Amino acid sequence: MRSFRLTSALAAAATALALAPAGASAARNHQHALGKHASPAGHCRVTLFAEPHIVTSGESAQIFGQLLCPAGVETSGQTLTVYDRAAGAGAFQVLGTPTTGPGGFYSIVAPSLTNNTLFYAAATSRRSVTRAVKVSPQVSIKGPDPKLPLFTGRTNAVIFSGVVTPADTGAEVVLQRENATANEEWGVIQRGIVGPGGAYSFTHAFGRPGQANLRVVVRTHHRVSVRGISETLEYTISQRQNPRLTLDTSADPISYGQPVTLNGVVAGAVNQPVTLMGRSKEGAFAPVATSTTDATGKYSFTETPLQNTIYRVTSGKVSSALLSEGVKYVLTATVSANTVQSGQPLVFSGTVTPVHPGHAVYLERQNVFGGGFHVVDVTTVAPDSTYAFNHVIFGAGKEVFRVKVPGDPSNQAIASTQFPIEVTPATPATLRPRAQNRLPGEGKV
Repeated sequence: MRSFRLTSALAAAATALALAPAGASAARNHQHALGKHASPAGHCRVTLFAEPHIVTSGESAQIFGQLLCPAGVETSGQTLTVYDRAAGAGAFQVLGTPTTGPGGFYSIVAPSLTNNTLFYAAATSRRSVTRAVKVSPQVSIKGPDPKLPLFTGRTNAVIFSGVVTPADTGAEVVLQRENATANEEWGVIQRGIVGPGGAYSFTHAFGRPGQANLRVVVRTHHRVSVRGISETLEYTISQRQNPRLTLDTSADPISYGQPVTLNGVVAGAVNQPVTLMGRSKEGAFAPVATSTTDATGKYSFTETPLQNTIYRVTSGKVSSALLSEGVKYVLTATVSANTVQSGQPLVFSGTVTPVHPGHAVYLERQNVFGGGFHVVDVTTVAPDSTYAFNHVIFGAGKEVFRVKVPGDPSNQAIASTQFPIEVTPATPATLRPRAQNRLPGEGKV
């Protein structure tokens, strides 16, 4: 069988290409150099794919393809040159020089991408098409401790802040809250601009009690063509206590099916009747239970709400402040293995209770910079309460995943334990291009 290798003259031409300025002139010079040094493999062609199509800042991409030649031309053991160019860079640079394996297949990992990047591969007189990997900015978010209650009113305003990586100064950043009547419908409650160093900050006061699911979205801007979305924070918003009739909870939030004790004190009320009122979502208050205060004015109720519920207690003409009790989904989650070869799938599966067929379930990956998570795939709950992701993983090294059921007007969010996954090098011949995973929508921005 015939074999071909890059000549020293061709290698020099490839180096000149990497250093040449971008644009039509550089492209013409490249084609001229390749044509001038054509080899017996002049009828060969090079394919190239880049996966995933979209990554979050700091993540890697798998670049792979195949050298295809006429019968009788050896394609294994050949050296190709893979080039990349990040958005804003002046010229393509050499990413690496992989050697083809059996069948002419090759692969290489492009590590730690922080900007949209173009890739192509060249061998002798042929080059592949150019492929793009889009990079979404990583958006961190920090707010009050979700385990602590938040209260309505301007005097109880809180701060939500974070950092956008890379620092896309001047980009629009919005604070969103999920609508109180529907799942996965988001509306803007504040707008801002990414400042120096990628920092942003919102000071926000809540106007009414209830459950609040919040996230931050950074819109496309300058060289960033994919919006960035932070992880979601979940809060319970209540009112400040009425000292004449207090209402407290033994735990908030609780898990679905878990009982909770609601108690308080009616000032100066000895052996007086009290009524617990409750409502869910946007419904009207209705009596839930009745009791009687003791000799010190104390009362207590034990309830098992199955969805997020707002309570208040009345005694005569006195009413307590509104108290919001969150009820979290119950989630089980497993993964099919803790090691996977790049380009191969893992199955993340489990159950969600209560059952809401069609409800979104997120597969999230831990951010490379500064902690936190971002969504990499979305599926839905089946009528039998199960869900499953058949998720293909690309890259190399350790990647950390978790499953999360986002909150909605009925129940609060819940996340699984973390799944550390070791991604081993790919076998080039097994790599295949994949359809883009489903991701959350941007909402009404």
